[in-house]
Amino acid sequence: MPMSIDTIIARLGGPEATARLTGVGTEAIRKWRQAQAIPSRHWPVIAQATGLSLADLQPADPTLQDKSSPTGGSTTGSSMPDARPDGATAALVLADGTILWGKGFGAFTQQPSIGEICFSTGMTGYQETLTDPSFAGQIITFTFPHIGNVGTNAEDDEADQVAARGLVVKEDVTEPANWRSTASLDAWLKKRNVPGIAGVDTRSLTLKIRDKGAQSAALFYPENGKFDLDALQAATKAWPGLEGMDLAKEVTCKAPYTWDKSVWEWPAGTRAVSGKRRKVVAVDYGAKRNILRCLVAAGCDVTVVPATSSAKEILDLKPEGVFLSNGPGDPAATASYAVPAIKDVLDAGIPLFGICLGHQLLAQALGGKTYKLARGHRGANQPVKDLSTGRVEITSQNHGFAVDADSLPADAHVTHVSLFDGSNEGLASDRYAAFSVQYHPEASPGPSDSYYLFERFVALIDAHASKN
Repeated sequence: MPMSIDTIIARLGGPEATARLTGVGTEAIRKWRQAQAIPSRHWPVIAQATGLSLADLQPADPTLQDKSSPTGGSTTGSSMPDARPDGATAALVLADGTILWGKGFGAFTQQPSIGEICFSTGMTGYQETLTDPSFAGQIITFTFPHIGNVGTNAEDDEADQVAARGLVVKEDVTEPANWRSTASLDAWLKKRNVPGIAGVDTRSLTLKIRDKGAQSAALFYPENGKFDLDALQAATKAWPGLEGMDLAKEVTCKAPYTWDKSVWEWPAGTRAVSGKRRKVVAVDYGAKRNILRCLVAAGCDVTVVPATSSAKEILDLKPEGVFLSNGPGDPAATASYAVPAIKDVLDAGIPLFGICLGHQLLAQALGGKTYKLARGHRGANQPVKDLSTGRVEITSQNHGFAVDADSLPADAHVTHVSLFDGSNEGLASDRYAAFSVQYHPEASPGPSDSYYLFERFVALIDAHASKN
C-alpha cells in the first residue's frame, strides 16, 4: 500500500534533509506534499535511503503518477538511466551515474563533449559567458531559464572562439527578440561547433553541483540519434578533470598584438580616449576583450603577449606596467612557466596588476598557494568586501580555484574577501608595486562598482614613474 508523502519525508529526516538528498529546494518538497506525489525520478534514491519499495512510493491516486515513472516511460530532464524519453535528442551524463535527457540544439557532436559541469547565476550576458576563455574545459549550466532570447551579435564576443565545451538550459531556445541581434543562439553555436541541451531541470542540477561539488560530465547530441550510455559513462569517468590541467596555452594568442579599442557606450560605439597614455603589456592567459577595453579607457597603451612569454620578451617591450589576465585551468599547472616570468618582472620594479588567473599566479609568484574550490564561483551577483574601505562590491566571477590566504607571505596582505564563503578575492604586495583581484571588474555587474581597480593600476604606474 502506498505510504503518505508526510511519512516518507519524516523517514528521510524532514523537508530540509529530503531536499538535500534529492537535490531539490524545500519549495519542491512543499509542492510534493501539496500534490501528494513524489516525481518518480527521485524514487530510486529515496528507496535506497529508506528501504521502501517502489510500490510504497507510488501515489495512491494513479492519475498523479508522472510520465517519468519507470513503468510509464521517461520525460526529458529525467535522471532515470534505463529509458530514452520520447522527443529526447541529447543526453548529459554525469560522472556519478546521473543521466539527464533533453533536446539538443547548436552543433551535433560526433564524439561526446566532455568537461567539468558548472553553473553560472548570471541573468544576462550568456554570449559573453560562452566566449570567456576562463570557461575552457567546462560545460555551463545556466541557472536563468530563458537563455537565447536576445540572440547574438559580433560586438559581445569576449574572444574569437567559444571556450566552453557545451551549455545546459532549462527552456527551449526561442527566436531572438532584440534590436542588436544578428543571429540566433542556435545558429551562432552551430557555426562555432558547440552543442547545447535544453529541457533539463537546471535547478536540480545546480543544487547537485552546489551540494556535492564539481564533477565531470559528457554532453552528447548525435546526428543519427544513437546513444551508447555505457560508453558515455566510461568516457566521463575517464576524463582527468581540471586539477593539474594547463589550459592557458590552448586559449592564449599566438603572437603579440596591440589593442586600442576603448569600452563600448551608446551611441558612439566606443568611448573616446585622450591624454597621456601609459605603456602596458598584458600577458594573455585567456584575456577577455573587455578587460583590454577597460585598460585603454583608463589610459593605457596596450600590447598583448602570449602566456608563455618570458620576462625578457615582456621587458624588451619597455612596459610602464604589466597586466596578468584571467584564464582557465589549474593555476598550479600554468605556474610552471608563468611564475618565473612574473618574479623577474616584479624584481625589475615594474608595477603589476592581475585579475582571476592572473591573481592566482601573482599569489604563487609571491610565495602563496592555490587550491580547488568544491563548486567554484560563477555568475554576476557575487558580493565582495574591500577590507580597506569596508565597501561591498557586487562582482562578476568565474573561477574554480582560489588563493589560500593563509599561505601568503608576511610581506603580502589580503585586500578583498568573498561574503559568500570568506575565500580570498584580492591581495597586494608590501614589497612590490603589485596587486590583484580574483573577480572580474570589467564585467560591470554593479555596473561600475569595481572599475576603480583599472584607475588604481594607472595611478600606481604614475606614482612609480614620478619616483623614477
